[in-house]
Amino acid sequence: MEPDIKLKLEQLHSRVDALKDQINTEEATKNAFVMPFIQILGYDIFNPTEVIPEFICDIGTKKGEKIDYVIKKDGEPILIIECKHWKEKVDAHNSQLHRYYHVSKSRFGVLTNGHVYNFYADLEKPNIMDEKPFFSLDLSNLKDSSIKILEKFSKNGYNLEGILDSAESLKYIKAIRNEFEKELSDPSDEIVKILVNRFFDKPITATRLASFKQYTKKAFSNTINESINFRLKNALNINETPHTNTEEKVENIDSNTNTPKFITTQEEIEGSQILKAILREKIEASRIAFRDTQSYFGVLLDDNNRKPLCRLHFNSSNKYIELFHNGKDNGEKKLLNSLDDIYTYKKEILNTLVQYE
Repeated sequence: MEPDIKLKLEQLHSRVDALKDQINTEEATKNAFVMPFIQILGYDIFNPTEVIPEFICDIGTKKGEKIDYVIKKDGEPILIIECKHWKEKVDAHNSQLHRYYHVSKSRFGVLTNGHVYNFYADLEKPNIMDEKPFFSLDLSNLKDSSIKILEKFSKNGYNLEGILDSAESLKYIKAIRNEFEKELSDPSDEIVKILVNRFFDKPITATRLASFKQYTKKAFSNTINESINFRLKNALNINETPHTNTEEKVENIDSNTNTPKFITTQEEIEGSQILKAILREKIEASRIAFRDTQSYFGVLLDDNNRKPLCRLHFNSSNKYIELFHNGKDNGEKKLLNSLDDIYTYKKEILNTLVQYE
């Protein structure tokens, strides 16, 4: 697969967000969002022997049933794709893809709304599609691990045995992860007792158990947040020192508790991904720097304090993006109703970038 597949997917995500309000039909969703995705995988959408739209598939007494797309390699179907309108949830229409899968020779089926792609196989019963996908790709939350899995479905990287070997592990890893996430948000009595019995040798009464559940939940939260904060700063080259020209320097570690005074939140992480996708249309990723402070999450050009591109203010009930015009120290704050609203200011952000070039 081409090395810039992630960049292409990020650009596709930007396209989806920019155009979705103008996409009013399922057919338009396919043309505007799904076909570019198929192209990113390396398949020729203009070659009817490779990508077959509206493939007729007779199902029992029903004649003329159609699958949105069948992708073939070496003359054999390797992937069937069923599309829905971008507003629909992709987990609500499994029955239709189930029927198509049953009569298809393909080992893999995809259900998509143009921004989420769910991949299915027949791991439980031969030739019967599993109820749950073994792999999901969300364009708004691209991960390197997901990109590596997607590469196995590309034209140049397709490997049936390789996918089947990893599909079962992906399926059960996902199931275990779901259970783990449930424990993180609401630890069960069983998990709490397992952990506490390792260091607490007294009887665990109902009152103590209730307290230990709260302690466990807090311990989980602190551990995960600190890990995310540390890894994000390393991955995105975040400098903890705020702009010393405009604000008093704040140390990130509380000397009394040895814990972070602030944590980079999940929303800030997602916001940084959106901003990175916007800026990478014009500059290399290495020139984009992020700085997290107590009062804002900043984006700089070339890690230069004098070249702020924008700031995210997500530390209150209302969320804002701060835009900079002509390199002024004080920016202009704009209210964000959702993270997707960041794309509304794509032009302003790129104009700010031009001011520094």
